[in-house]
Amino acid sequence: MDRLDRHILSILQEDGQIPMVRLSERVGLSLSACHRRVKIMEANGTISNYSAVVDRKAIGLELQVFIEVKLTSHYKEDQTLFEEKIKAMPDVLECHLISGEFDYLMRVAVSNPADYEDFYRNRLSQIPSISQVKTLLSLSTLKEFRGFNLELLKD
Repeated sequence: MDRLDRHILSILQEDGQIPMVRLSERVGLSLSACHRRVKIMEANGTISNYSAVVDRKAIGLELQVFIEVKLTSHYKEDQTLFEEKIKAMPDVLECHLISGEFDYLMRVAVSNPADYEDFYRNRLSQIPSISQVKTLLSLSTLKEFRGFNLELLKD
């Protein structure tokens, strides 16, 4: 990946629907060269998909919650059970296996505290491999992920 590829990716992270003609103009490449680079990055998995960024509050998801989860054990069966259950929960936006005191860090978006209570009582706490949960409410978002800083990468 060179400087031009990183520039293309930076622009696509800002606007995944930019017309190829405009993208090629912004990076200073011919239309065919720019298109070829984008297709190569799609084929090799550098670009995995295109999506819209939706404002969660605009669709009624007012509450963002971070949840630290500790499992009863580190046996493969307990981890697999937990991961399968979490992957099936659409309210879970992200789930990361982490190091430290807890085993997983999750991000969940719900409409209100009652919806989080329902999520916690009726789904999360029903997973038998969980031994401890720590809930952190997000009071406000200072910065949200909008794409990787490709300027830091080297050729």
